Formats: sequence, structure tokens, C-alpha cells
Amino acid sequence: MQDLHKLLLLHVLIYLGRNALGAKIINGVKVPEDSMQYMASVQARDGHVCGGSLIRGNFVLTAAHCDGDDDDFDVPVRVVFGTHDLRKTGTVRTIVQRCKHPDYQNDPPENDIMLLKLSQSVPDSETIQHIRLPPPDMNLQPDQLCRVAGWGVTEAGRGVDDLRVALVSVVDQKVCSQQWEEIPANVICAGGYETQNGACSGDSGGPLVCNGTAAGIVSFGDHFCRDESLPNVYTDVSKFRPWIDQIVKENGC
Repeated sequence: MQDLHKLLLLHVLIYLGRNALGAKIINGVKVPEDSMQYMASVQARDGHVCGGSLIRGNFVLTAAHCDGDDDDFDVPVRVVFGTHDLRKTGTVRTIVQRCKHPDYQNDPPENDIMLLKLSQSVPDSETIQHIRLPPPDMNLQPDQLCRVAGWGVTEAGRGVDDLRVALVSVVDQKVCSQQWEEIPANVICAGGYETQNGACSGDSGGPLVCNGTAAGIVSFGDHFCRDESLPNVYTDVSKFRPWIDQIVKENGC
């Protein structure tokens, strides 16, 4: 187990470069400011609630369960870009529409995807970049390595101000179904299973980055983020491309 963790950590460090500092998402590293610049902090009035990713100038991709419909999340009102340190102001946009998938179900999360329309477009810059979406025919393979990042709970049991990233491997769907007993359609399983690497509370809505695309959205996992028999579950973005493309084309929902 320790050897696997060291190998995954080494891959993350090689990818991010020598500026990456030791830290954690769940067994991850701190992300330098010049990397993963599509990351967005979705915030309620009291601060960070979920992650997200900038996919177009005025649209952020996140999870539907982040919309504040239940007691676990306050209603998001703004999105912060351009900084990995939430103690800094960054570039702020208010949310003018929350476009939750019409077939979303909460328990367990199904069709867990939402687009946030922003008050004003966010142009690419030295500190902000958008991320590509996966093709509709995306086919990830078991054991393929991807990255997940966020400001969520770490091993210390609380959220962090500095963005963290961990390397996770895709888990075979049959294995995932066996471990969870039942999983929704249109999901990707990655991380958690047989490792201590993955997403946790506060990372919801953030991207699972595979092949340079926002392949998945953090949906759910073990409540305490410690059960090594349970994979993390992500919404498979490729399965929702027509829905995403329509909302972007019509500039709202």
C-alpha cells in the first residue's frame, strides 16, 4: 500500500514539476499557480462549498448536488477563479443561473451534473484557462491514471485554503458495482479502491481530469473517505455532451 501511494505521488510530482509542495486532498500535493488554472471554487455567502471547472467563458461545470437543495450545502452565489489560495480574492463572478440536469436524483446521486451560468464571461489569461470536454465516445480503461483536485477535507479532517491534487486510477465498472452493490448509470469509478488517494467532502463538483479533459465530476464516495474497499464515483461527462452543448449554445437553461 505504501509503495503504491509513493508511486502515485511521484507521478503527480513529475507532472506538476518541482514547484509542487507536499500537501493533501486525500494523499495529494499542493498545486502550483501555473497549473490546473481551470479550477473554480463554487461558493455560498459563507465561503467554499464545491469545486468546479471553467468550460466556457461564462459557464462552470459542477455537480447537481452542490445546488443547495439539501442541508449539506448552502446555495452557491458566486464562483472564484484565478487563484489556488482561497485566502486571496481572485476573479469573482456571481451566478445568474443554476442549470441542474432535469433527471437528477439525490439519493443515491444520479445524473449528478450542473452548469452554472455566470454574470459575466471569464476570458483566458495568465491565471485562468478553460478545460476541454471529453468526446462523446470517450472510453477510459481500468487502471488508467487521472487527476482529481479540490479544496476539500484532507487527512486532517478539515477543508484547506490551498488547492490540492491527487493521482487516481480508473476502477473497472464491474468491480465498482460489486463494491458499492449498486451504482448509477453514466458514471466513472476512480480512486479510493485499494488506495488512500481520492476526493473527499468539499471536493464535490470538481473535475476528474483524464487525457487533458474534464472527464468526470466528483459525485460521491465513502462518507468518511477512509474505506479502501469503496471507489470514488464521478459523473461521466462524455455521456452528457448533448445536454451541455445545448445549454451552452442557448446561453442558459
